[in-house]
Amino acid sequence: MHGRELAVFGAIAASAGILILLERRVPYNPGQRLFRPGFWTDLLLYNFLQSYVLGAVIAAILAWTDQHTGLSRRHWIGGWPVPLQLAFFLVTHDFYIYCFHRLQHRSALLWRIHAAHHSVADVDWLSGARSHALEILINQTIEFAPIVLLGAAPEVALWKGAISAIWGMFIHSNLNVRLGGAQRIVNGPEMHRWHHSLDAEAFGKNFSTKLAVWDWLFGTAYLPDPALRKAARYGLTESEYPGTYWGQQLQAFRAPAAARRGRSSPAAA
Repeated sequence: MHGRELAVFGAIAASAGILILLERRVPYNPGQRLFRPGFWTDLLLYNFLQSYVLGAVIAAILAWTDQHTGLSRRHWIGGWPVPLQLAFFLVTHDFYIYCFHRLQHRSALLWRIHAAHHSVADVDWLSGARSHALEILINQTIEFAPIVLLGAAPEVALWKGAISAIWGMFIHSNLNVRLGGAQRIVNGPEMHRWHHSLDAEAFGKNFSTKLAVWDWLFGTAYLPDPALRKAARYGLTESEYPGTYWGQQLQAFRAPAAARRGRSSPAAA
């Protein structure tokens, strides 16, 4: 592992450690356990094993595509300053994720591969790692293909992946943080935890990942006064949703897919 990769890995690990400590000190939902049900499945199988395997698969797909098209050698954006390249991919991919995420809650077919992500009943810094392999394969291929094929600088993919990982941990964290007016621009746990809640008023809301501006622009934002009420219950209403990694992977191919309660669930609708 090269020095730059070590720095990125260290930044992600340090961010996880900080969030774990903050969750103990200023929790959004007090009493939520660190070693919750599914903790080791999410850490070892989703976060490490699945990420490693799919990373290799996606890298092979992109290498094959580039080898047969030669697109990266045209360096369409390679001459831009690296910070501008990074900002371009952060914003464009974030908008794609907002649109695809919203579609997943409307489409019964796409909900099947998204339900695993919503199956965590104790939303925390690690719960964002639980995403079906097909969902990750789709989203991360679309995330990194433009970076590679448009000839971006090599470090762009590395830092883009690090920012995605850290921000994913942050928005799912059991952290009682108030972003104030900044929450209309950047996303945080005070909005995203509502997206995972079983509160009927929050169904079909808060699809953004890094930039909350998409929810405010397109009318899907939901943010009640946190001093008056907070999200309290999370997960799926299907009590028999599998608790194992392979069970969660296979559940997407069983009928019917587990559904959330309320209008945001295609199966319920």
